[in-house]
Amino acid sequence: MPDLSGGVVDVHYHAGPDLYERRLTSCRAARAYAAVGGWVVVKSHLGSTASRAWEAREAGLPVSGAVVLNDLAGGVRAQVVEQSVYEHGPDSPARLVVHLPTLTEPGHPATALRRRPFHPRLTADAWLGARVLDDEGRLRKEVSEVLRAARDLPVAIATGHCNREEALRVVDEAVRLGVPRVLLTHATHPMSGFTPADLADLAEPDCVYVELTALTRLLGHHDAEQFRTVLHAHPRIVYSSDLGQLDQPGVAEWLVMSADWFAEAGLTEERIKEVTSTNPARLLAP
Repeated sequence: MPDLSGGVVDVHYHAGPDLYERRLTSCRAARAYAAVGGWVVVKSHLGSTASRAWEAREAGLPVSGAVVLNDLAGGVRAQVVEQSVYEHGPDSPARLVVHLPTLTEPGHPATALRRRPFHPRLTADAWLGARVLDDEGRLRKEVSEVLRAARDLPVAIATGHCNREEALRVVDEAVRLGVPRVLLTHATHPMSGFTPADLADLAEPDCVYVELTALTRLLGHHDAEQFRTVLHAHPRIVYSSDLGQLDQPGVAEWLVMSADWFAEAGLTEERIKEVTSTNPARLLAP
């Protein structure tokens, strides 16, 4: 596993450059997590952060990378995943996180429309691509090819902005192929649509991890009771931030806020460590 010394492991932090302006660059984000004794996976909708993460690790910072398979970054292609693995370095202590597309029809979430674009020439809607299922409801061939590549590469597949039906098809195929790590991205966010009962039903495949993000609660999609229920709905809950936006909490503030939420939910110290450190570290373990 990554050498995290029991600190927080955030598998979903948006660092610039990205589609939108972000609070921190990859290196500054890594320094912020180093300051709290943690580890961070930096993500960008523009594509891969693998080389950024490698360079920051060379400077001794606690960071690993991700690639988002949007059309803008080369699309859902096994070659894009391979290239990012190479850029991530031969000695990475953490798996690269591979996100299925986030720029898909019917479009990016409405909240994104209020964010400031990073580059004046970039319009997200111009890069909307196909979803992971075809018109007959089957997984697209290129998605299956990426999953086959993920079986043999040091990566974890994340479902990106798949809806519930799409994510379940991805999980079924990943389990069939023997993909070692699959993450249901912000599973109980409305765009993903999983219920706590759904998550309980997915407890059996031990390759499946479930993400619960702070952003889901900050946006008002969860109240305190829903948040508590999801924290107990699946054995491999991974608590992440999904932050990095200009108008939302910084790293230290997020941790203080999360501690209050966990106390409100009545979580034991053991369960807090599981969802913030042990489970995400296992997801990333080579």
